[in-house]
Amino acid sequence: MLKILEREAFDQVYLLMEKSFPKDEFRPYEGQKALLDNPSYRILAEKDGLNGALKGFLAVWDLGGFVFLEHFAVDPAYRNGGIGSRMLCELAEWAKRMVCLEVEPPENEIAARRVGFYKRNNFFFNEYPYIQPALATGQSPVPLFLMTSGRPLDKREFEEMKTALYTKVYGQGQKD
Repeated sequence: MLKILEREAFDQVYLLMEKSFPKDEFRPYEGQKALLDNPSYRILAEKDGLNGALKGFLAVWDLGGFVFLEHFAVDPAYRNGGIGSRMLCELAEWAKRMVCLEVEPPENEIAARRVGFYKRNNFFFNEYPYIQPALATGQSPVPLFLMTSGRPLDKREFEEMKTALYTKVYGQGQKD
């Protein structure tokens, strides 16, 4: 069962983040931890009831009209048991509105499998150009795509969502 992460457990999440994402797709430690002070940002986590180990987490932004799932990872020791799908289902129940997330272009087997996983969990691939801005000095922008729960976006909705992400999550103006 997902619970809002206690601040003192952040280090466990950050270690899993480092293992799960390329360097350009998450902030340096201090910047990532500082997000915990933002009222729109939460980390929902699932821990093992037996040993307290972090099974997985969802780092989400409540952006009003939709929830942005910025990071989602399941510890390798707990993968392939349905936990990821269950966590997405719990997120949908918690959010009670559209959930948006970023994915890499499905140009290799791992990226294609990830897109397939989200499609099996009621997400739609939106084929509009999208770039995740650099998250910190020394990091690069990342070409990605947006996936949304429940239905695909039309061009106007996509532009509105992109603008919200760039301004509220990445602190930037509109990017092409």
